[in-house]
Amino acid sequence: QVQLVESGGGLVQAGGSLRLSCAVSGRTFDMWHMGWFRQAAGKEREFVASIYWSGGSTYYADSVKGRFTVSRDRAKNTVFLQMNSLKPEDTAVYYCAAKSGVGYIRLPSGYGYWGQGTQVTVSS
Repeated sequence: QVQLVESGGGLVQAGGSLRLSCAVSGRTFDMWHMGWFRQAAGKEREFVASIYWSGGSTYYADSVKGRFTVSRDRAKNTVFLQMNSLKPEDTAVYYCAAKSGVGYIRLPSGYGYWGQGTQVTVSS
């Protein structure tokens, strides 16, 4: 079993930056992919970014390209999401997720493990 714990969320003004962390523990030997999703109030959970655990290939939603960067430190079992040039529309609960099988990396249903989420609020 895999456990994920997000941290680093908070309140920031538009144009500011935040760095989210996701600590991974447990049964990780069959984990293939790590994703970041977000869910704004009253909206569905949406894909933000993802990274292959071993190879490091990354993927981004169009809305965050050029502003967000996903990375990982395998030695520390940690995934990061660096968020720059934040906008009010980035306000949401951000979730870290782990995918252990083959599937669509941009769909929440493709991930079997989820963190508790961390709130990111961007003021205008």
